[in-house]
Amino acid sequence: MRLQFSPIIAALCTSLLFCGGTSATAQTPQQVKKAKPAVVRAKSVGVADLDKDGMPNLLSHAFMVFDPTSGRALFSKNADQAMPIASITKLMTAMVVLDAKQNMDEPIIVDKDDIDTLKGTSSRIPVGAAFRREDLMRLALMASDNRAAAALGRSYPGGTLAFVQAMNAKAQLLGLHHSKFVEPTGLAPGNVSSPLDLALLVSAATSFPEIREFSTAQQLHVTLGTGGRSMGFNNTNALVRAQGWNIGLSKTGFINEAGKCLVMHATIANNPVVIVLLDSLGKLTRIGDANRIKKWLETQKVAQLAAKKG
Repeated sequence: MRLQFSPIIAALCTSLLFCGGTSATAQTPQQVKKAKPAVVRAKSVGVADLDKDGMPNLLSHAFMVFDPTSGRALFSKNADQAMPIASITKLMTAMVVLDAKQNMDEPIIVDKDDIDTLKGTSSRIPVGAAFRREDLMRLALMASDNRAAAALGRSYPGGTLAFVQAMNAKAQLLGLHHSKFVEPTGLAPGNVSSPLDLALLVSAATSFPEIREFSTAQQLHVTLGTGGRSMGFNNTNALVRAQGWNIGLSKTGFINEAGKCLVMHATIANNPVVIVLLDSLGKLTRIGDANRIKKWLETQKVAQLAAKKG
């Protein structure tokens, strides 16, 4: 049995399907009270938005501000340094699934092999339930659910081993010279990449409408069974709910070895830009760095317009 939605509703939300006689119903935006866009700001004590040279004062260990139109780096640090990327890995996971043109409506049964035994992270996706492949991808990209990503890799033709081989083949095809993938979730620190490689990966992922839509959805509400409890899944990037941001693709990541990570494709001052932030210490550093980059780009645009008028 499959839940049917109109094209308009399907574009706005998702339905989750559980097998074994248990169904899940996703609430539409009309059924859920719409929250006002949040103003998300992160202030660091004693940290100015711009340094003495007018460049953004960033605290992330490695970063890249990339112009995808020209293929030029606007600002970077440790651009070619390979380091763990945590759940940013899930962007590659999604691309490999979509490249294979697997049936997105096919139900995938989540089993014990999808449980995280590496880091011991939890998941509200129950073992034994079945989700459409599309819904697993939504949860992996929006809520960064590791069990969903593991199930996507396991259900690939040839299993997880073949999936990882496809991830690395895709990396070579994209010219990601400092990247290596060992599993589909990002939990293993062996999944590594560099800021430049991730800028290229994000640019490639932006060509997939499913990845753009799923990674920037603000939230998903799922009701388990008739009269069952409702579960709300939120996007792990608070900036998708923030005023003043126009984000076309988003992915966060965190494991201890990688620190806080964030990649985005956004439109700032009417120009597309890719932002890569790796190994950001502290809970809000990556948000603060992203806002400082945005302010810098907007200031640069204002300065250019002022120069033309002058």
